[in-house]
Amino acid sequence: MARRINLNADLGESWGAYSIGDDAALLDVVKTANIACGLHGGDATVMRETIAAAARRGVSIGAHPGFNDLWGFGRRDIRMAARDIENLVAYQIGAMLGMAAAAGARVTHMKAHGALNTMACDDAEYAAAITRGLKATAPDLIHLVMPGTELDAATEAAGLPLAREAFVDRTYEANGRLTPRRIEGAVIRDPAAAAARAVEMVETGALTARTGETVRLPFESLCVHGDEPTAVAAARATRDGLAAAGVDLVTLPEMLA
Repeated sequence: MARRINLNADLGESWGAYSIGDDAALLDVVKTANIACGLHGGDATVMRETIAAAARRGVSIGAHPGFNDLWGFGRRDIRMAARDIENLVAYQIGAMLGMAAAAGARVTHMKAHGALNTMACDDAEYAAAITRGLKATAPDLIHLVMPGTELDAATEAAGLPLAREAFVDRTYEANGRLTPRRIEGAVIRDPAAAAARAVEMVETGALTARTGETVRLPFESLCVHGDEPTAVAAARATRDGLAAAGVDLVTLPEMLA
């Protein structure tokens, strides 16, 4: 039996007259789309069109809520009360469910975006608030999280469906966390290097940290950031590298089945 893995990308982050990423090209490669819900990126029209495009290709669809931070693309740390975080997440999931219904599609998962995700990895209060927002609005959705984090623990404690992801286009620290973007080289823009990272992770269940240590991580999904200029090339190289290694790409629900 061939090995398999899910490949996801963060998409639908264009808004108004501004275009971010090549969603159409990425949707021809990845098997799962995390679609912005209108606050860090995206708008109602972009959401519906991206959902419909994903559904036509058989790509599983997820809500991708972030901070209300269009100027900073959701990548600036924002301190908020836990109740406000919970409502922020519930609001965006509700928007995604509504737009999916309008497009005749089904939402299968949720993944927090950018700084909201990163902060919740280490902040138990943020992690619990995100999880409460998900459980209150759509407890059947798979929660896609980084392994070994507060967000991972909060999802398990809440008894929600859970999948874990690793990143092919980011470097890692020895503690299993992503290298902060402010550090040079934190984003892997060489498609061949991204593909090699993906094959390494799938074949060994581990990756090499920026400082040389071996880091073991459980995961069911690999992520490519859709806003990067090299995203399409990295996704294609990753797909081809995994295929050459005998690894099939499947949707997130198929991966967990």
